[in-house]
Formats: sequence, C-alpha cells, structure tokens
Amino acid sequence: MELKNNTVLITGGTSGFGLEFTKRFLELGNTVLITGRNQVKLTETKRLFPQVHTFQSDISKPEDIKALYQQVVEKFPDLNIIINNAGEMRKLVLHDEHELLDITREVEINLMGPIRMVQQFLPHLKKKNAAAILNVTSGIALMAFPIAPVYGATKSGLRSYTQSLRVQLKNTSIKVFELVAPGSSTPLNDKFKEVDGFSSSGMMAPDIIVAAAIKAMQKDKLEIYPGLLRVFRFIIRLAPQLVLAQASKIGASAMRGNPLLTAAK
Repeated sequence: MELKNNTVLITGGTSGFGLEFTKRFLELGNTVLITGRNQVKLTETKRLFPQVHTFQSDISKPEDIKALYQQVVEKFPDLNIIINNAGEMRKLVLHDEHELLDITREVEINLMGPIRMVQQFLPHLKKKNAAAILNVTSGIALMAFPIAPVYGATKSGLRSYTQSLRVQLKNTSIKVFELVAPGSSTPLNDKFKEVDGFSSSGMMAPDIIVAAAIKAMQKDKLEIYPGLLRVFRFIIRLAPQLVLAQASKIGASAMRGNPLLTAAK
C-alpha cells in the first residue's frame, strides 16, 4: 500500500506506538489526526509535531466516537486510514474485590472501542479508492497472560474480530492489517516493572516495532509480527502449556491470593 499523501487517524496518538505512528506517517508526507483522552498530552504532542491535528476523544464512549466521526469527515473528507491503537493493560488479581463496571474497563477500551470505530467509519472508508484499517493487538493475543487476564482476553478478541473483518471486506478497497505487537518499552508496560518475575530485558523499542509495521503495510503484509514474534508464534502453537507455565510465573505470588481469606468468603 502506498503510505504517502493519505489522511490517517490514529487513536491513542500521544504516547507509545501511537506517538511513533504519528511521527512516521508525518515523515512520509501524510495528513495525521490523533485522538486521546488527555487534553494536556494532546497539546504536548501538538507542540512536538505542529502539523498534527488533535481531537480529544475517549474510544470507550460511543458518543465520543459519533462526535469524532462528525468532526473528522467534515474537516478531513479524504480520511482513508484508521489505526486503532489506543489501549490499556492492567495487572488484575481476581482474588481481590472489583467493581463490576471497572473489571471490564479494558473490554470497552481495547475491544469495543476498535469495533465501534470501524463500524462508525466503515461507510466512509468504503467510498475511497484505497483505504486501510490497522488494529494493534499483541503477542498476548496468541496466549494467556494470567497477571493481566482481561487485557489478554480483549486482544484475543480483537485478533479474532480483525480476521473476520478482513474476510468480510475482501471485495472492497479496504486492506485490513493487524500489528501483533511484542513486549515493548512503552507506558503500557511501565506499571509491570515492579511485578515479581517480570523482565524488560527482551522488550523491543517502539520505534523499531512501528518501523516494521510501516514496512509491512507498504508490502501489503496483512499480519505483522515484528522481531522474535515471527518465531515465537510457532512455539506457542507447538508448546502452549509450556508457554502458559512460563507466563504464569509473572506475578505468581499475587495471583495465588490468601487462601485463608479466600476460604472465608
């Protein structure tokens, strides 16, 4: 796919992969629009990249997506690429008490958000001669990650949805890409640094991952596996229980909970 002279909308464009996508698409000569919940971060991103267009929007809220659509298609009718990047990953110990609405927060952001974004913008994208949707999933979509159970479920769900979307849009002008992102040194992972068993030694830099994604999109590679994920995905298929056992060591002490308290409930 030609990645010059497009109009690109990136959700969660103020940090991590979103910020790197913003930088790279601007360098390639595209019009770039970004969304974020935090106006302060949007203003800071605008200061770093004066060419970018910012929209305060929360993809977990359907009303925000509808409002975003109205603003974007009116001001930027040439929009033809959407990068569903915004996401949240939390350490969740299910032994603990959680509010029912809060426990599914990641579902609204990571899964429902991209699905709603696609559904809202799809009629517009179908009118374009060349268009694309890129959904950012994770290597965790290929396996379970017990210390972040809801995050893992959302990324697995988004991966399945993306594959189905690609089939249904086969006879349109829209290419459906998936970036299966490996562990990276982004704010998403910062909160796990103090978790027992967690190591950042194998993390890839966000700029390298995004550079790989851009290159793959230019070559029309619809499923993108940067770095060691190209090999690791086969290990997951061949030895899923071994991989799960290794992943279960991260945060193991917290996940075991207090058996006395658990039995008393």
